[in-house]
Amino acid sequence: MRKIALIAVLLAACGRKQAVGYRTDTVTRGPVSEVVNATGDVSAIVSVNVGSQVSGIIDKLYVDFNSPVKKGQLLATLDPRLFQAQMEKAEATLASAKANVEKAHVAYADSKRIATRQQELRQTGLISQADLDTAMATRDQNAAALSAAKASVLQARADRDMAAANLAFTKIASPIDGIVVSRSVDVGQTVAAAFQAPTLFLIANDLTKMQILANIDEADVGKVREGLEAKFTVDAYPGEAFTGQIRDVRQAPNTIQNVVTYPAVIDAPNPDRKLRQGMTASVNITSARKDEALRVANAALRWKPDDATGAQEVPAQQRQSAPPQARTASAAARGTRDGAAPGPGQQAQGRPGRVFKLQDGKPVPVLIRVGLSDGQRTEVIDGLAEGDKVIVGGGDAGSSSSSQQRRRGPF
Repeated sequence: MRKIALIAVLLAACGRKQAVGYRTDTVTRGPVSEVVNATGDVSAIVSVNVGSQVSGIIDKLYVDFNSPVKKGQLLATLDPRLFQAQMEKAEATLASAKANVEKAHVAYADSKRIATRQQELRQTGLISQADLDTAMATRDQNAAALSAAKASVLQARADRDMAAANLAFTKIASPIDGIVVSRSVDVGQTVAAAFQAPTLFLIANDLTKMQILANIDEADVGKVREGLEAKFTVDAYPGEAFTGQIRDVRQAPNTIQNVVTYPAVIDAPNPDRKLRQGMTASVNITSARKDEALRVANAALRWKPDDATGAQEVPAQQRQSAPPQARTASAAARGTRDGAAPGPGQQAQGRPGRVFKLQDGKPVPVLIRVGLSDGQRTEVIDGLAEGDKVIVGGGDAGSSSSSQQRRRGPF
């Protein structure tokens, strides 16, 4: 009899399932912030690449790295001897052209006087018409030669001005007030400007005011706008947060490996000059914030039982007794879940979501509307009340081998 009773107890234990345990979390009120994360490069607001307009050999350098400069200050000079010679040659050509003008003017005046006298002689019949025609043609030719000589003067003057400009370009001056960030040449180095102006210096206007060109993902660009505050960190100062403000969100997209981003320009004050050109900044932009929001843990929104079909549905009487906004939210959520879009009268604020409550030891789904999320907690617009407990873990959810982990009897 004892053996029979023991076997009966064992069979009963095999038939019973181990009680399922759930972990719950309480719905609370508190701040919720929606943050957009991005990365970008630190740079000066105004920086100028100073190059050379002409080719030549660097003769002297007057500044070096980190040298403060003023607008118009001399930075470097090229060897001017070749350009000086070209200048002198151009001036000689101009002087010759002016002399040719004087010579042509004298010839034209003489031919004009002869033509006038020939006209008078022709009227008295002392010369033939052919002689008069020759004199008139000579006068016209000298007039044209005088115009050509004057044009030569203009051309020679332009050549002289070009040679003077090239000679002036051998003196490289700073176009702005600022600091020399980089220097790319040394004394004796040949600068070739045949195809494009080479960069000799990089000058930043004011390193106490920097900017960050942050790459905003296309999914987040709608949340970012001018005037929002941005906090960022750089690897050079771990643990220290810098503050900036978005100045502009540019329209031009950047596409790299099918990833589309939009540049946002962030003004970053740098009074201590800790930020340097080219630093990589990790940017956090708070796009929205609510200080007293009803919050639910994100784990509750992700949790669902393994046997979703076995979970209880929202009771009909609960849906009927719910306020109009809640019924609208439930209808919108069901429509989204079933693939049908809600009608115009069913539109509600926020996004549909679902959590589970414990009722009689079983998870019961609750349809809610959610808003802002900070990655850990999400704002609840409708569907829950403060103090409600929702399931965040436990049970069979998230376990692919839950059936194997259940304790079984010897039979």
